[in-house]
Parts: sequence; C-alpha cells; structure tokens
Amino acid sequence: MIKKIRTISLAVLAAGMVCFVSEAAAKAPKMKHVVMIGSDGFSAEVIVKNPGKFPNLERMMKDGSYTMEARTVLPSSSAINWATLLMGAGSEMHGFTEWGSKTPEVEPIYVNKYGLFPGIFGEVRQQMPDAVTGVVYSWNGIGYLFEKEAVDLDKPTHDDDDAATQAFCDFLKEKQPTLAFIHLAQPDGTGHGIGWMTPEYIEACEKIDSLVGVIYDCVQQNMDPKSTAVIFTSDHGGKGTGHGGKTMVEMQSPYIIVGKGIPAGHKIERIVMKYDNAPTIADMLRIEAPEQWYGKSILR
Repeated sequence: MIKKIRTISLAVLAAGMVCFVSEAAAKAPKMKHVVMIGSDGFSAEVIVKNPGKFPNLERMMKDGSYTMEARTVLPSSSAINWATLLMGAGSEMHGFTEWGSKTPEVEPIYVNKYGLFPGIFGEVRQQMPDAVTGVVYSWNGIGYLFEKEAVDLDKPTHDDDDAATQAFCDFLKEKQPTLAFIHLAQPDGTGHGIGWMTPEYIEACEKIDSLVGVIYDCVQQNMDPKSTAVIFTSDHGGKGTGHGGKTMVEMQSPYIIVGKGIPAGHKIERIVMKYDNAPTIADMLRIEAPEQWYGKSILR
C-alpha cells in the first residue's frame, strides 16, 4: 500500500514538473525573426526623467515588456558591453575589456570556428545554416565584436545614423532576415562632447527615438508581426561627459522587447544583465545556447 501511494505521489509530482516546464516554455514565444536596435550611450535616466519626449520608445514599451534597470558589466563602456550583449557572457569569458577593444585583451576561455568567443550570429549560422542575418553599424568598433563570416550583411556607415537606418530598413524590406542588428552611434558622441542629461543630449536622444520609429514602422509594415520580435537597448549610460564608472546612471540602461506572446505594457521585474540578451534571442529562435554562455533568457 505504501509503495502504491509513493508511486502515485511520484506520478503526480512528475506531472506537476511537466506542467511547470510547459508553462515556462510558453513564456518564451517562438519567433522566426528578431530585430535588435542598439543605441550607444542611451541612458535609462533620460527616459525616466523625460516622459513624453520619446514617443517611439514609449510605443514599444506599451507594446511589449521593458526595464530601465538593465545592468552593464564593468567597466560601463562600449566594446565590452556590446560584446557582452552579443556573446552571452562577460569579459572574463569573451576577453574584450576596454571601451574600444578590437581584439580580446584577455584570452577568451573558448573560441569558435570563427576565431571568437561564441556570439549569437555564429550560433545562428551554425544551427540555422539557411538563415539570413546582418549587422549595420554607425560605430566602426562594432565590426570587431561579431563573426563577420557568419553574416550575410556587414555594413558600417562611419558615424552616420541616418545612413545606417536607411540601409537597415532596406535590408529588412528586401530580405526579412532571421536576425538583424543595427547599432546607432548617438547619443554617446553628444554625451562625451557636451554632457549626459544636457539639453543637447536629450535632443540627440529624441533624434534616436525618431530613427527607432522609422525602424519599428519598417518592421511592422514589411515583416510578419506574429513571428517577429524587436529589441531596443544600449550599452551604458553616462555621467558628466563620460562613462566607465560604477554609478547607476552609467551602469543602467533600457531594455525593451516586443513581440507576439510577450506581455504588453509589462515592467520586467527580474534582474536583466547585458549577457542575458543573446540567450533571449536564442530562446526565441529556438536554438541551443552554447555551454560557454551564462546569461539567461529574460522570457523564462
């Protein structure tokens, strides 16, 4: 009798675990396309303190889930955090440690066939060989942080955000890519030149918001909204005319994610780190995250 009860209890427990796993899996909707928009130095602080000034980002927040507390790895600088966003792990793993790293200053713990620590573009190419992928970037430094041989489009625009936006939208219209990433160089330059949270910096952020609107509309008009996710994020914030430090205005940045099945108007309460981005993309595309990543999908 005891054995029978124990068997029934184990069966109930197993059923509960299956149910739990199924519910968890349901939180990560399957996507055929992921579009990632990155803006260099776009702080969370500027959004929080200026409601109404960024209608397109606010539209994305209304349409999807968001946090203003996505945290950088240290130092709170560009290359190290863009690498972390694309590579699912921090600098002690991927080796990029400086704002302008072109090669890893620390030997990566592992390199893939492309000669880099595993990134999301390399993983998509290896696991989805027929996928169309591309990267358009205003800051040339991005070109050192992804597997160039793994993408179909590799287009720098040399600090021209308008040209980047046009090229990116053309790519979305023509190819409906599986994974596409655009890097916009502003408002980082204005932050360094004049200062974070100055009127000029806020104006530069408004310009980025308008470009985000162009890209978001392009996605809505040219890609299947039922199977496309859009992400907006940045690498760091800033303080005075710099960044790289340990204050929260430098270390926190926005992370917004929109797509069918992703809760709308939802503030993300869980911790979000830069290294969670690549696993989140992998989760939506239903590819395996490499064992070297320690980031976690924010949708689980």
